[in-house]
Amino acid sequence: MITFAALTIVFLGFYGIFGSLMHYMLPRKRAGEGEVVEEESENNNSNIKDVTVSPPIKKHRISTTDAADLTADNKIVTTGDNSSNYSNTCVDEPSVMASRDVNHNDIDEDLHSRQLAAYGRETMRRLFASNILISGMQGLGAEIAKNLILAGVKSVTLHDEGVVEMWDLSSSFVFSENDVGKNRALASLQKLQELNNAVVISTITTTLTKQKLSDFQAVVFTDISLEKSLEYNDYCHNHQPPISFIKTEVRGLFGTVFCDFGPKFTVFDVDGEEPHTGIIASISNDNPALVSCVDDERLEFEDGDLVVFSEIQGMKELNDGKPRKIKSVRPYSFTLEEDTTNFGTYVKGGIVTQVKQPRVLNFKPLRAALKDPGDFLLSDFSKFDRPPLLHIAFQALDRFICEIGRFPVARSEEDAQKFISIAGNINECLGEGGVEDINPKLLTHFAFGARAVLNPMAAMFGGIVGQEVVKALESLPVEPLDPIDFKPLNNRYDAQISVFGSKLQKNLEDAKVFIVGSGALGCEFLKNVALMGVSCGSQGKLTITDDDLKIEALQNRVGPETEFVFNDDFWENLTVVINALDNVDARLYVDQRCLYFQKPLLELGTLGAKCNTQMVIPHLTENYGASRDPPEKQAPMCTVHSFPHNIDHCLTWARSEFEGLLEKTPAELTFTFPEDATTSTGAPFWSAPKRFPRPLQFSTTDPSHLQFIMAASILRAETFGIPVPDWVKNTKMLAKAVEKVIVPDFQPKEGVKIETIETDERATSLSTGSVDDAAVINELLFKLERSGLANMRARNYSIPEVDKLKAKFIAGRIIPAIATSTAMATGLVCLELYKVLDGAHKVEDYVG
Repeated sequence: MITFAALTIVFLGFYGIFGSLMHYMLPRKRAGEGEVVEEESENNNSNIKDVTVSPPIKKHRISTTDAADLTADNKIVTTGDNSSNYSNTCVDEPSVMASRDVNHNDIDEDLHSRQLAAYGRETMRRLFASNILISGMQGLGAEIAKNLILAGVKSVTLHDEGVVEMWDLSSSFVFSENDVGKNRALASLQKLQELNNAVVISTITTTLTKQKLSDFQAVVFTDISLEKSLEYNDYCHNHQPPISFIKTEVRGLFGTVFCDFGPKFTVFDVDGEEPHTGIIASISNDNPALVSCVDDERLEFEDGDLVVFSEIQGMKELNDGKPRKIKSVRPYSFTLEEDTTNFGTYVKGGIVTQVKQPRVLNFKPLRAALKDPGDFLLSDFSKFDRPPLLHIAFQALDRFICEIGRFPVARSEEDAQKFISIAGNINECLGEGGVEDINPKLLTHFAFGARAVLNPMAAMFGGIVGQEVVKALESLPVEPLDPIDFKPLNNRYDAQISVFGSKLQKNLEDAKVFIVGSGALGCEFLKNVALMGVSCGSQGKLTITDDDLKIEALQNRVGPETEFVFNDDFWENLTVVINALDNVDARLYVDQRCLYFQKPLLELGTLGAKCNTQMVIPHLTENYGASRDPPEKQAPMCTVHSFPHNIDHCLTWARSEFEGLLEKTPAELTFTFPEDATTSTGAPFWSAPKRFPRPLQFSTTDPSHLQFIMAASILRAETFGIPVPDWVKNTKMLAKAVEKVIVPDFQPKEGVKIETIETDERATSLSTGSVDDAAVINELLFKLERSGLANMRARNYSIPEVDKLKAKFIAGRIIPAIATSTAMATGLVCLELYKVLDGAHKVEDYVG
């Protein structure tokens, strides 16, 4: 169970709903509660049906004849939701939906490259086979649906019995004034379908029965009573296989997420990272054995990890592929829990690779978690009593609605006192499990904003429901507030006004905001700030720029070369700057400008399922550039050209050189430095991390050799504008033509100098012969798809080859990106925007 309040945020998360669907990953802290699985359990694919029958296809994706096994686990988070229609019962009505192809066996790797980089193929296949129910289509439900539809699940069914109200407009991007009075699920359908035509989207506008839940692998409820939650969760928890159950809501600045993925939920990847590796430098013949690795890269293993060894010369007993436990991990060494005294003596070489171990987690059902929530994840260690209090507050709100039939009225002291009384009674019933102080001030603010759904909270929790762990925030006003300031104005921002008042709403509308970057983060920001009313007033102005997109206004890069556009007058008139960038240099430049002009900067970034945010407030916090991350690791050129030891080096080399010397250079190298060569100190020359190369002998029977010849010859022709005949792309005809080519035998040269260390490198000059001025030479851009050359280079050095997709990830430096972490990060930053525009002046005002 996880509970939290709203204002300071540090993301810790991994997948919740995706974890439940894909057996993907859970955070290390949670996984520690489970047990190691000896054998991987089989997937159960029963009780999985299409919600509806889809008409003819729009987009080819992947075969979905089977669905994923869904075992699961539970958690609660507490922070905030809105539901003006508090539904106790909810089922099924024929729906409108999109069509979808389920016969194509391949994932569109270009379309989903960033998501593939985060999830991997198997997880994506499970994702594409999953049917999801989302009940409650106010702001939070719309955000969750958006993220899952963008992720590309098989189908999403939207359920809601209520109608669109004016209050819904400030939190939901799918509604407009024209939708007021319409059913929420039906009003949401068209705009959500536009996000991804490959996902089948259907609606249910009648009462939902628990038996209907068996059609889905995961069900999400955002607007449901506690009584119904218990009924549905009991059914999902005991179903075979278990149905992943998620209950979430946001109430003003507070929210909650409860997850139950079943009694035995198998997690196959605990941290979601690629298995770590190391290059061995030495292994002792001891009990236990000490393993030392080369010092060019720090080890990322942890005590208790299992590893396997390969390519070891001498101590070959370790090359059996058996996982072995390690301990006493240091930056460049670790202890192997094994007696190697009788093993062979280590000579050289060797790779150590981490082995991922699955775990089984046992989730509590909601009924048990209400009585014994377990440990809470804290976002503010100065408020240890806050999470259990908020856990009580959400139960009190449910009881208030059941007794009164409505939410507490904003700024109603009478309703607040009634709410506090109910919370006190619940706390007394908990006995020793209750809290010492129910904090009437906090509960009063909880009651005041209970009906409102704030867009940043909806956006953040829309991402959290796609994540496994969450943190939350809390902000309480410190000055007396005039109730008149919180009266509804009968406009789309009434929900926001009920929490913050019309004064802050005016500040939002008059703000002059500069958003730098309009990629995934920038577009998500635009949605959020539009729903918040940012810069919508007569004095407000929103400026967005991006150097990669053709935007009619301001398609300029923010940098020294564009200071004639973004000049002093521009910066001085800004209220706040928001970075939505994907590179450090641009961030540092914007940071320096904000520092110079003393403007608040809201900074964020995402990487797969991880995200970070940073507030830069003039005179209160350090600026972004005050602390630097370590520079990105780049392989030394001597390593790339002569001594590569992983596939990244091979692809770096392939990118910088389209043609390689796969026979001549290795042969020259091995002639100059034979396998038994030694250094001036007498140490073996070919020691880690250097690998001894093997010259490749060209063969027309090797498909990869022909693939390289085909690609290289076509590139050469394209470079010089020479027409490429069709027969070149026919491997049989190409093989015949290549066999006729006479290549001189290799003759090693004496006295050839080969760079062996980085400090020996010298600039090389190319002799320029006579060039025919009439020759047309075209510049070619690097094609990520051409991975054959890298694999040939890998073969030289006995490095495992990779497929086209892996090559694309590495060579293209594709940054993993998913909709959930993008939504969460932007939601967190927009919550910070409230604080900045509220005019807080103490650093404590920015901390929850």
